[in-house]
Amino acid sequence: MLGLLFIPVNELLAQNPIIRDQFSADPSARVFEGKVYLYPSHDIFAPSDYPRKDWFCMADYHVFSSSNLVDWTDHGIILDQNRVDWVNSKSYSMWAPDCMFKEGKYYLYFPAISKDSVNTIGVAVADKPYGPFVPQKKPITGVKGIDPNPFIDKDGQAYLYWAAGNIFVAKLKPNMLDLASEPRAIKELPKGFKEGPYLFERNGIYYLTYPFVLDNRESLAYSISDNPMGPFEYKGVIMDQSLTCWTNHHSIIKYNDQWYLFYHNNDLSEFDKNRSVRIDSLSFNSDGTIRKVIPTLRGVGLSDALQKIQIDRYSKISKSGVFIDFIDNSNKFNGWKTIFKEKNAWVQYNSVNFGTNSPKRVNVQALSRRGGTIEIRMDGLNGPIIAEVKIPSNNKWDEVKSSVDRCPKGIHNLYIFMKDGDGVEIDWLKFEK
Repeated sequence: MLGLLFIPVNELLAQNPIIRDQFSADPSARVFEGKVYLYPSHDIFAPSDYPRKDWFCMADYHVFSSSNLVDWTDHGIILDQNRVDWVNSKSYSMWAPDCMFKEGKYYLYFPAISKDSVNTIGVAVADKPYGPFVPQKKPITGVKGIDPNPFIDKDGQAYLYWAAGNIFVAKLKPNMLDLASEPRAIKELPKGFKEGPYLFERNGIYYLTYPFVLDNRESLAYSISDNPMGPFEYKGVIMDQSLTCWTNHHSIIKYNDQWYLFYHNNDLSEFDKNRSVRIDSLSFNSDGTIRKVIPTLRGVGLSDALQKIQIDRYSKISKSGVFIDFIDNSNKFNGWKTIFKEKNAWVQYNSVNFGTNSPKRVNVQALSRRGGTIEIRMDGLNGPIIAEVKIPSNNKWDEVKSSVDRCPKGIHNLYIFMKDGDGVEIDWLKFEK
């Protein structure tokens, strides 16, 4: 196990999806040691020994951390199906995990198919949120299902929720490894396919949230109670179903006085068994109900003006003349590009932090076969022009540099506007002092 952990960490880019060098799904976010730790499942392409090329395939878990929800560090593999005694190592069934801290220990709950072909849930224990995690010799007795979700109430009582055709709940013993009560099926939830439970508490209300098929694909829905064991009352939808991804799976946390929804989509693959984690802000109405979250490409957090800004993760886009495509369709982990096709086309990118020093130059990674000019405007389509970048005709990507004029300090929205030309492609831009 230790040999899997001590590998170089990777700094990952901001915006949605937040992890762009591998597939990630079913994100369980937790606040530990003042940071957000993310425990997703890890979708992979089906290997030769896995018979279903059209199904979910997961062999291990990574953990990621961030202090600003923008820059994410990959701490490497924390658990692998080949390192758990009771798991069928050919099942590729290391599905949605979750993690909980209690009395100096971190408990990673994970589902997998056992050697006797049963969907069950195991626990791995560590002294740090990033491991090393040591799996228990056997899965939890009395639990058959997937998608474990631990919760510790204010009185110290721990609970475990999971899915198995319905959503179940049971109390956990103080050791966090064994059930302290018989499982209860939460039958008062609305009829229909449900999985992926995630429970949190706010102002005395217990929110049981879960993926729920209302139509053809999974929406994110929720029910509430005044007790973690229920009964629960259905309240509505947190996020509507995706147009492209059959599943969704999520977690909800409060960090630095703001609530966030972690979820997934198939951004990097266009295949709904290879998914990627996203984040968007979440808020509540005065009566405690959850306002519906509209998924965005921009995501959350400030973007540093001195780092690469991926304008393809736009906040808004003009109705015509500009669109997004993959840089390389044979390797989609290379990300996206913004293609300006018409004069006056634009994208808006919000919340760029210029700090206390105004930059003097902007660098743009661009390609244009016939050449063109873009303008960078500040805080509005008719806002001040801080840079005009002339993109020369070129059949390959080139870093084009231009001076910046009258750029204010602080946090601003950017508008990238095509002034003239016949097609300009932009990968990223960044400013320099």
